[in-house]
Amino acid sequence: MTGVLLVVGVLGLATCFGWWRRRRDGRLRSVAPAPGAGTGPGAPQDAHRALLARLGARPGAVTMVQFSSAVCAPCRATRRVLEQVEAAVPGVVLVEVDAEQHLDAVRELDVWRTPTVLVVDPAGHVVLRASGVPVRDDLVAAVAPLLAGADR
Repeated sequence: MTGVLLVVGVLGLATCFGWWRRRRDGRLRSVAPAPGAGTGPGAPQDAHRALLARLGARPGAVTMVQFSSAVCAPCRATRRVLEQVEAAVPGVVLVEVDAEQHLDAVRELDVWRTPTVLVVDPAGHVVLRASGVPVRDDLVAAVAPLLAGADR
């Protein structure tokens, strides 16, 4: 009887984890500035802005930065979604970063898995992030308000 209860418990936990993961996967989340983060020179936002610029984020444009790896199947699906958004929405730029080649950036930007997508506003701040394959329509709706401040 103990074995049956153990199996039922493990299956229940696995089901709960799968449900939680499916609800979070690909969902865009807002990124708020860290509490107590300064705004002067040398503030964390400045460090992230410089790092994102080195990775290819363009000042004055909305940039989608995708962290991916060579063996990641969802990364290819994410790239297709982001390419569709880039083609459909003028003023949006896609930058793909190999996570294995840029481990310093992965650590600094708190990337835990691939694919991870960061949406960078025209001022160079990360405003949205998604782990997993984002939904195209959600991404288009999320970047549209950011384009009002973009230089075209």
